[in-house]
Amino acid sequence: MKRTIIDYLLLLGGALIIAASFHFFLSPNQVVPGGVIGISLLLENWLGIAPAVTQWSANIPIYLAGLWMLGGRFALKTAVGTVVLPLFVLLFGQIDYVPTTNPLLAAVYGAIGMGLGAGLVFRGQASTGGFDLIAQLLHRYSGIHYSLAVAILDGAVMLSSLLLFSPENTMYALIGLFIASKTIDAVQVGFGYSKLAIIITEHKQRLSQVILQDLDRGLTQLQGFGGYTGDEKHVLMVVVNRREVIKLKRLVQANDPHAFVVISDTSEVVGKGFTLHGY
Repeated sequence: MKRTIIDYLLLLGGALIIAASFHFFLSPNQVVPGGVIGISLLLENWLGIAPAVTQWSANIPIYLAGLWMLGGRFALKTAVGTVVLPLFVLLFGQIDYVPTTNPLLAAVYGAIGMGLGAGLVFRGQASTGGFDLIAQLLHRYSGIHYSLAVAILDGAVMLSSLLLFSPENTMYALIGLFIASKTIDAVQVGFGYSKLAIIITEHKQRLSQVILQDLDRGLTQLQGFGGYTGDEKHVLMVVVNRREVIKLKRLVQANDPHAFVVISDTSEVVGKGFTLHGY
């Protein structure tokens, strides 16, 4: 029950942020995002149809098609997201306020808000409908990769903006698409990038002790074999934060100068000493 409540709060909060970003930044500056929300902006400027009306008119049939063709994976949370996002857009439409008329600033801040909202919705394991569902349908029935399907659909909407708005607005929208994708990643995996070290050594016990005692980090001992010789190798796997990388390398160098060390970035670590929960 607690997890379900958190998911719905993330869904509602994310939809609220998406709607606010659309109304205050993107819509008044004619910067077209991807998806159904982008189509609603195009139709508003072309035919005068309120964005919320377009979003409801498109999202509800798409949701019903997804429910019929893909089954139970589109349950209540997706239905809620399909309804509340246009509702929030409609409510924000009553506020006559524009923070900026600079389209570049609008694209940047609007994209940050769109990415933040979408990331929260995804963390709630939900969807606001629209092109997310169409992309999954294309993936299932045509074999097109999901991310490619999303890129094609969003790109088509943005390029369509050339028919109504200036090329500069479309270029701002493409900048916004990049920023939004990076913001979604940041919300999904966080900013706490850590380092994963793989150490191949002949002195397993000695290195294990100095890492445990001097670095105060846990580690995992693995068994490996040389690809050429077939000889058994001792492998240590340890995760450290960025401030501890130099200390780790110096400890390895001092205790086994011949050790083979691979250090790579890892986006998120869930467990004692790092993030305790993955949501």
